[in-house]
Amino acid sequence: MSQSTSSVLMIRPAHFRSNEQTAVNNFFQADSEVKVIGLNAKAQAEFDALVTKLTQAGIEVVVVNDTTDTDTPDAVFPNNWVSFHENGDIVLYPMFAENRRLERREDIIEILEDNGFVVEEIMDYSAAEEDGYFLEGTGSMVLDRVNKKCYAALSDRTDEELMIEFCEDYEYNPVIFEAFQTVDGKREPIYHTNVMMSVGTDFAVICHEAIDDKKERKMVLENLKNDGKEVILITEKQMHHFAGNMLEVANPKGEKFVVMSLQAYESLTKNQIQSLEKYAQIIHSDLTTIETNGGGSARCMIAEVFLLKE
Repeated sequence: MSQSTSSVLMIRPAHFRSNEQTAVNNFFQADSEVKVIGLNAKAQAEFDALVTKLTQAGIEVVVVNDTTDTDTPDAVFPNNWVSFHENGDIVLYPMFAENRRLERREDIIEILEDNGFVVEEIMDYSAAEEDGYFLEGTGSMVLDRVNKKCYAALSDRTDEELMIEFCEDYEYNPVIFEAFQTVDGKREPIYHTNVMMSVGTDFAVICHEAIDDKKERKMVLENLKNDGKEVILITEKQMHHFAGNMLEVANPKGEKFVVMSLQAYESLTKNQIQSLEKYAQIIHSDLTTIETNGGGSARCMIAEVFLLKE
């Protein structure tokens, strides 16, 4: 099993804006005064630029356009509703925001099959949202695929029992903790694990300051170190610049890349950049509009496709 993939799915936005339904617990998100029409065009330009950079690096990017007949302002973040696994499974997840549930589309699975990917089974956890339980894919869970560990910071969008159910179904060991950020002087839960940590083949980036409980912090860091990762610590301020929201990918030649936003890259120190560059080339792209209004960054925009090809 590899930690990184050379194929990814990305959804080109059609209605991008700040989603009022997610703003209640996504404190990375801010409203914009730019008119919605202009906002979507800016988001599309940022999206296209990132796709171009990934393609130039040799990554296969399956681009699907968001539909125009649904109100799906967060469609650009597909990794929350779906994940694609090496055993041929596609996993669908229960979403906190009602308008995000509209992002789940059967035709996307057909598009992947048309691109030669083999789908064996669909595992659907989404019925849990009817009972008010949520688990938002690889936003909620940061997977160490090689060492079969699943890191999850509990929140309104990351239910512990559902996460454990996923781990049992896919034979991952759960590493569960709580992570916080300071909002108006108060410590509030971080909405998604993948904004505060990222796991690559040989490294991990983590905002340890977000884990307030010292025993939990030690436990998480020990798990990463015991698996031989070089742990790159980022500050809470860097996390707010989306420095935790990065993703390792690899092209068919085996060259590794770590994908992040320009804002994230510019927040890193020289030493942090040097540490990352030991393991992967850095791809960074300006995602300011998407980050500011969507409250997500480069990693959230990429759904890794581990499905095998015919």
